[in-house]
Amino acid sequence: MPQIKIYGLKEHLNPIKGKLSEVIHSCVIDAFQYPTDKRFHRFFPMDAEDFLFANGRSEAYTIIEISIFEGRTVDSKKKLIKLIFQRMLESFGTSPNDIEITLFETPKHNWGIRGLPGDELELNYKVNV
Repeated sequence: MPQIKIYGLKEHLNPIKGKLSEVIHSCVIDAFQYPTDKRFHRFFPMDAEDFLFANGRSEAYTIIEISIFEGRTVDSKKKLIKLIFQRMLESFGTSPNDIEITLFETPKHNWGIRGLPGDELELNYKVNV
């Protein structure tokens, strides 16, 4: 179950949060064969003095961190990354130069969900895709 954090300048991020959540969720669904009813997104709109980044980035610069159970194939992870770049460009005109994505993969037993370690949960979706 991906836990997703999205960071950006508040002036840019706040107006698009809802649509951006839809875009990212659609990418997770398509790349990971993930259920449509599960979405865990957190937004971190930042003041300019708290969100410093290199030259060559615009006000649309966005960092996306995705924590997932280990088990997905390299191909499905690459598909997710490519879909996010593609759909953010199509939906918002965001240049790939303004997007950075990091996948953090950990064993299921390192997660605690609904009162259980993640490896003891009954999931209604596959992780090994």
